[in-house]
Amino acid sequence: MSFAKAFKIFLAIAFLSIFLGFNSFFMGDTLAETISNTQKETLEFKQLIDRTHGAWNSHNPDNLSKFYIKDADLIFYDALPMQYQGWDDYKQGIQKNLFDKMPKFILSANDDINLTRRGDLAWTTFTWHLSAELNDGTPIETDGRQTDIWEKHDGEWLIIHEHISTPISL
Repeated sequence: MSFAKAFKIFLAIAFLSIFLGFNSFFMGDTLAETISNTQKETLEFKQLIDRTHGAWNSHNPDNLSKFYIKDADLIFYDALPMQYQGWDDYKQGIQKNLFDKMPKFILSANDDINLTRRGDLAWTTFTWHLSAELNDGTPIETDGRQTDIWEKHDGEWLIIHEHISTPISL
């Protein structure tokens, strides 16, 4: 290879490196930053969901209270019954229909969380596993899916709508 050809290749590589460096310096690594921020937010919500499930596993609706908005007109869909209106209804219903009937109740989220965020609103979808036991000793092992809609209030994410379902066999 001649000196002139090698020098041209060297210059092309040098200019390309300068351009890419210039572009990265002035434009920022926006794609990398976006991916990184998305991963951070997803991890934040995964930890938040794990804390809510820890509260569910405590069998105490008062421990759940800090994760839910208290507006009386909001609807929450759970396994039993079809729906609850407002936090007070939900709190009483989960005590009566779940905790009073199941001395063992262990809920755990799977690692398939999907997060979408738009400002102070976010929604998460994920699947979970429930290992429980009824008062008569009947074991329950089931999987389900959940969608939560979150709204940021005073720097805290609160659930404003929840939809829980399990697959059915037809």
